[in-house]
Amino acid sequence: MKRRDFLQLSAIAGVGLSLPMTGILNACTNHPEHSLEFKNLITGLLKDWSDGMLKVQINNSANLDEHGALGCPSCSHIHGRCMDAVYPFLYMADKTGDQKYIEGAKLVMTWAENNVSQENGAWTVIKNPKSWKGITVFGAIALAEALHYHGHVLDEETRKAWTTRLEKAGQYIYNTFTIDFTNINYPGTAVYGLDLIGNVLNRDDFKAKSKKLASEVKAYFTANEGLLFGECKKSSSKLSEKGLHGVDLGYNVEETLNSLVMYALKEKDEELLQILTKSLNSHLEFMLPDGAWDNSWGNRMYKWSYWGSRTCDGSQPAFGMMAHINPAFGTAAVKNTELLQRCTADGLIHGGPGFIEAGVPPCVHHTFTHAKPLAALLDHWNHLPEINTKTALPRATADDVKHFKDLDVYLFSRGDWRGTVSAYDAEYHYQYDFRQASGGALGVLYHNKVGLLCAASMAEYYMVEKNNQQPQPNKDISLTPRIETFKDDKWYTNLYDLPATVKSNDENGKIELLANVKLKDVDRKVVEQTASDFKINYKSTVDKMEIVVKTDQNITEPTAFVIPIISPNNEVVTRVSDTEITIKKPEGWVTLKANASIRIKEIEGKRTFNMVPGVEAIPFEIFFEDESKELLLSITVS
Repeated sequence: MKRRDFLQLSAIAGVGLSLPMTGILNACTNHPEHSLEFKNLITGLLKDWSDGMLKVQINNSANLDEHGALGCPSCSHIHGRCMDAVYPFLYMADKTGDQKYIEGAKLVMTWAENNVSQENGAWTVIKNPKSWKGITVFGAIALAEALHYHGHVLDEETRKAWTTRLEKAGQYIYNTFTIDFTNINYPGTAVYGLDLIGNVLNRDDFKAKSKKLASEVKAYFTANEGLLFGECKKSSSKLSEKGLHGVDLGYNVEETLNSLVMYALKEKDEELLQILTKSLNSHLEFMLPDGAWDNSWGNRMYKWSYWGSRTCDGSQPAFGMMAHINPAFGTAAVKNTELLQRCTADGLIHGGPGFIEAGVPPCVHHTFTHAKPLAALLDHWNHLPEINTKTALPRATADDVKHFKDLDVYLFSRGDWRGTVSAYDAEYHYQYDFRQASGGALGVLYHNKVGLLCAASMAEYYMVEKNNQQPQPNKDISLTPRIETFKDDKWYTNLYDLPATVKSNDENGKIELLANVKLKDVDRKVVEQTASDFKINYKSTVDKMEIVVKTDQNITEPTAFVIPIISPNNEVVTRVSDTEITIKKPEGWVTLKANASIRIKEIEGKRTFNMVPGVEAIPFEIFFEDESKELLLSITVS
């Protein structure tokens, strides 16, 4: 990075949230008019979300187990982190003068002290005092920001009590957090958290610990693409069979990178800023043109909600605050916020674009976490770089195939087609607790005209975090396109073939990705006495997408290629013939043609719904017929 870029970085160092803004960033105070549209968007959305949270807040003084908490429309328990709402509530109280927001903030803090507060300064994720305490860092950041920027709206007794409580939380983080004691998002976030709390409380020891963690986190970026890794226990010592680290896009862009960016800007850590610039650019490659984060392959994709990750904060700070380095970062911040708005109803974010049509209630966790970064942007508005959508996202203009070596994931773009093919084999716990898109599977298929067409789910929906996931509302049908067969009551599919390989070719206007896969069960055992070895050829031209599935072996068991197509229940599906089906979408027609009969898996009605990434789909399946050893499927949009 050139020196002049770092002069620009230094010029906006004040976007760190832990210091007053007086006397800095004079060059940025005349904020460009065309950024005001984004300001209006986040201002309106923050008010909508804050009012939505107040609507579900429990105000029942007779029951201290619930009094003050945010009730959840979808979950049977109260989310211990609901006190994170203290920051957006105090922001709204300060800006509107409405007492209801102060009352809301006091209520969530009262509930937390009565139910999840611990003697050692921690807060727990649920009422059980033995439950996870690492989430203390998120609550502490929210409380510190609330006090620092808006504490003046509180009465003196409350402000002092909350400041004392913040110091206890800071001490717990200081005493407990190391760079590798758990997933990287915790120590990574503590880099910013300890620096922030240290400034608010004048604790130099907190700031020194922050600086130490910041130095150590620099080793947690992959060798080729600079992707942040460590979303697995004792992360630094874990590699997959292919030698790959645990990387999760959702946690990175919505949580850890935010904190690292805010710390690095404030402390003018030029080495870290160089690392983060490369990392943000690499992560941005996975944003779809509609502002969605393609986390189909991520090793914690069980929380993938299309717009991000279920319990994280949102990607707006990291990308918005670095928009002076790459204007496309600003585009990402705006586009993703617009997507969050489209997924909002009755004041709460729903966990994906298909929730509202499917009638699936939202989890309140999405809203109280994602409200915080909007408040942060507004608190820094006059000191942010220019944020607009003039610069296109990388994936909006791409026309190639790109291999991410650190993931063994391919992104392809040709004409209006966008897709992801994954052979990534790093699992979260390195056990068989869930399966993201892998095995040469198509993780995402997107078309610029009609939008999302395919999106991976878990191979089998599994409550990896029972307190942070919603149960499936109906039968669990995987949304990941795949080959499958059943033998002796066992399901065999390429989704379980972690050693699968993929090669790419781009010639004469056609992109081809050839996956060599095996059909395996959940225990990774290859199916026997029927075809197990297959090739899947994904072919993309300007005009169409083709998928060819073939084998050289004899098929003795019913075997099919399954391709669920994303489709809300208000779209009309027409069977033109046994081998051709059309779907009418708002912006055009999607046509599927095959060389064999196209069926729909037996479900109630014509749609299935999956919590990951929160969409409705029609699960089409095409069986190998007679002695055929090849299936051909084409998808066109008109």
